[in-house]
Amino acid sequence: QVQLVESGGGLVQAGGSLRLSCAASGRTFSTYAMGWFRQAPGKQREFVAAISRSGVATYYADSVKARFTISRDNAKNTMYLQMNSLKPEDTAVYHCAARRVTGGSYYIQTYDYDYWGQGTQVTVSS
Repeated sequence: QVQLVESGGGLVQAGGSLRLSCAASGRTFSTYAMGWFRQAPGKQREFVAAISRSGVATYYADSVKARFTISRDNAKNTMYLQMNSLKPEDTAVYHCAARRVTGGSYYIQTYDYDYWGQGTQVTVSS
């Protein structure tokens, strides 16, 4: 089992940047594929970005491609989401998620993941 804690959210003006972190407990972080999702008020949780357990393979939602970068440091049990050129429509609670895997795939559906963090609020003002 793994516990996930997000940090790094906050209030930023449009065009600004933030870096989110997701810290995982335990000593088996490298056996988990990871993902970022977000949920705006009144909307369903949506996929943002995913990364394989090694970090070699990544995938992004079209809405964030070329603006956001997902990465991980398995030695530090931490995943990151660098968010640049932020827009008001990026405002949401951002959650990280984990799935125990044996292969090198990434996953983009909420039901693919077994563990979730509580989330961190990102607010982008216009």
